[in-house]
Amino acid sequence: MANTTTAGGFLLVVAIVLPVAGVLVSLLLGGRRAERVAFVVMPAGLGVALAIATRIWRTHDVLQYFVGGWMPPLGVGFRADGLSAVMIVASALLVCGIGLFARAQFKTPPGSETRAPLMFWTLLLAIWAALNTVFVGSDLFNLYVGLELLTFAAVPLVSLDGRPETVAAALRYLLFALLGSLLYLLGAVLLYGAYGTLDIALLCRRIHAEPAAWAAISLMTAGLLAKAALYPFHLWLPPAHAGAPAPASAILSGLVVKAPFFLIIRLWFDVMPGMPERAAAQVLGILGAAAIVFGSIVALRQARLKLLIAYSTVAQIGYLFLLFPLAIRPETGHPWGTAAWTGGILQAVSHAFAKAAMFMAAGLIAEALGHDRIAGLAGAGRALPITVFAFALGGLSLMGLPPSGGFIAKAMLLTAAVAEGQWWWAPVILAGGLLAGGYVFLVLARAMGEPIEPLRLSAEVSRGRQAVVAAVALCAVLLGFVPLHPSDFLQIGRSVAATAGTR
Repeated sequence: MANTTTAGGFLLVVAIVLPVAGVLVSLLLGGRRAERVAFVVMPAGLGVALAIATRIWRTHDVLQYFVGGWMPPLGVGFRADGLSAVMIVASALLVCGIGLFARAQFKTPPGSETRAPLMFWTLLLAIWAALNTVFVGSDLFNLYVGLELLTFAAVPLVSLDGRPETVAAALRYLLFALLGSLLYLLGAVLLYGAYGTLDIALLCRRIHAEPAAWAAISLMTAGLLAKAALYPFHLWLPPAHAGAPAPASAILSGLVVKAPFFLIIRLWFDVMPGMPERAAAQVLGILGAAAIVFGSIVALRQARLKLLIAYSTVAQIGYLFLLFPLAIRPETGHPWGTAAWTGGILQAVSHAFAKAAMFMAAGLIAEALGHDRIAGLAGAGRALPITVFAFALGGLSLMGLPPSGGFIAKAMLLTAAVAEGQWWWAPVILAGGLLAGGYVFLVLARAMGEPIEPLRLSAEVSRGRQAVVAAVALCAVLLGFVPLHPSDFLQIGRSVAATAGTR
């Protein structure tokens, strides 16, 4: 593709600027108007996301925009392919759903202005802007900036209530994130020193297999693994979720940890197309398999519902990294067009909806019962039937049962394992589904049981909030109707990188 701005490319800038403008206006107007600003920005941002996806679908080509008309390496460019469009739309839908859910929890009381509503709505919009920056960025340094903005917007959400334990969890998250950022930035410096650019399109033409390149990619990948909470770098994630508000946990688990995974894909398949080696990919696969087994087993042993869901996130992240050993072709390194490529991306999206729904459901259960102890959930199924049903729908996707998106994703990964002759990943995928079924059914069995004493609710939960949770969970199920073959939409723009890398 020529280095020119494409028709409709300005939408990529709007996708970033719109939530940033919302943050600035919210800070200017104050806490009592932050919610109103967010509810103006959210539908507008969703419309922009759908417009980007529609444009890419109709033209079957990437969107590009170069700020000020300056071409790389001097200028700043934005680029969106099929993968970017999927993540942008998924993020927009989840941000809107989480915003609707959080409205009752972070509503400014009449006649007063409190800190929590202002911080929540501005941080939510800031996270959205940072995510869009990551999804459309085409320069490794700009991607670093977007990733840092994401970190510094996500960390305060963990400690929004100001309790000592949540502050400690936020600081642990911050330390892991800063370590990851340091490793990423060091790798970027090595690449710039060796090749004189950090623009992905230019870099993939110049980079070749040599010690400097491998050292840089290894450092950047390790840093991103810490931010993605892949085992054994997961230590920050469960404590962060344990005390965070339910909407914060939903966006952290559903979206924030997906951004580092997205950047690892960019590094491995866009920056160095054709270079990834089977041995390096196997290492990522082993870490993913360990995460599936470890996270699932520890989730079964949890006494609190939010911690169970948090360790389930550790396990489900592991499936994403099975993409690398299953999708890489030794002769080209190009994964698109394989079942593993579509399955891995579908796993990321379906997990985002399922886990967001489960964290929001857990928040409603804790709000209604006054606790989230699994042993004390008896009667919750009758008191909150829609909420428990939404939790079950999310669990359906985690288990990989039809007709959920998780079923299609895991079926594609299994198909790829058999087709590529890497049978050893199949038992891990199947075992992860069985263990997920164990902890999901444990919660449902408790919730559907009869309480020893009549259940007294600590607070009333509106049906509107329950309906939002059910709608988000239903999205994870509807993804199960994706055809069982590699998606053409996810391949849009991939051939561009491949061609560039072979010049």
